[in-house]
Amino acid sequence: MHIEFLIEEPSMDAALAALVPAIVPGHTFVTHIHQGKPDLLKKLESRLRGYSRLRWPNLRLVVLLDRDQQDCIELKTRLTDTCSAAGADALCRIAVEELEAWFFGDVEALRSAYPEVPRNLANRAPFRDPDAIAGGTAEALARVLRQAGYYRAGMPKVEVARRVAAHMDPGRNRSRSFQVFVSGLQHHVQ
Repeated sequence: MHIEFLIEEPSMDAALAALVPAIVPGHTFVTHIHQGKPDLLKKLESRLRGYSRLRWPNLRLVVLLDRDQQDCIELKTRLTDTCSAAGADALCRIAVEELEAWFFGDVEALRSAYPEVPRNLANRAPFRDPDAIAGGTAEALARVLRQAGYYRAGMPKVEVARRVAAHMDPGRNRSRSFQVFVSGLQHHVQ
């Protein structure tokens, strides 16, 4: 099976490079990075129409983007409606609120990449539910890393994604949106 991911930004690409082989081993995949969510949403229907013309039986499509501040149900409806209009069978998944919530969902991986991050981070009230971190998960992760002595001049999102994802164990991640992504991807490639 071959998987084509349509994603919004480079840090997702860095994370997927490590995560996809751990989630669905033995499958080939390519990521197509867009210039943010607005660019992806603008181009999505025409890209999906192109894929639907291929008629490649071993091809699976996945659209992955951050929820950010949008209503999750409205965003998911927009994605599925776009897939239907394009005649494409694509798995649509949303990282709630952002990709960085998935990193908070696996504090062991976060600590493997950044050992000075507090051991009890997952037990602290703001971080118990990774998908409910208020004020943006990227900003929260930048603060946590800065307080632990890393990246005082600003968090390099791609480097952080690459380093943390390399240590992630899909089975222990506490982020609900990550678990929905994992189960959806596994089912999609069967």
